[in-house]
Amino acid sequence: MTRPSPAVDPREALPGLLPNLRAFAIGLSRNVATADDLVQETILKAWSNMDKFDPATNLEAWLFTILRNTYYSALRKTRREVQDSDGTFAATLYEKPAHDGRLAYGDFQRAFDQLSAEHREVLLLVGALGYSCEEAATTMGVATGTVKSRASRARKRLAELMHLKDGEDVLSGADGATAAVISRSVIVAA
Repeated sequence: MTRPSPAVDPREALPGLLPNLRAFAIGLSRNVATADDLVQETILKAWSNMDKFDPATNLEAWLFTILRNTYYSALRKTRREVQDSDGTFAATLYEKPAHDGRLAYGDFQRAFDQLSAEHREVLLLVGALGYSCEEAATTMGVATGTVKSRASRARKRLAELMHLKDGEDVLSGADGATAAVISRSVIVAA
């Protein structure tokens, strides 16, 4: 073991310790290329933190500790990583922004508020709450045909207010999360 005297700069002793560090790194990693990377990273960390080294202690032991900690930190990190060199896995990962649902709901709410009370009522019962036309008719005290007619006119008016094309649904192109935000918000507004 090499112990530099307090008057000698510990950086000067580093080249003499490289063979032992490399042998230790090879023993840990069982891979020469990985060992060389470990030794290089150890030297960089030691060099940048030399002010933390106590010259009265063993420099080699300090370097071995840095190397060992670096190796185990990298090992823990690689255990959490997924090999995806061609990017196949990464290409499947995405998250649609959460604001899409709130923006769609804002557009819907402004248009919904412009509907007549009868149209809002029928859309809430049949659309948001899932009542059948017969159940909505009983609740509203009108004929089933009246509910069907109002629901049709209300949907058409809502589509006009939201500037939707013929046949385009309020939720067309919306994913499940956006649809859930809108339906939850409509039910809460009821």
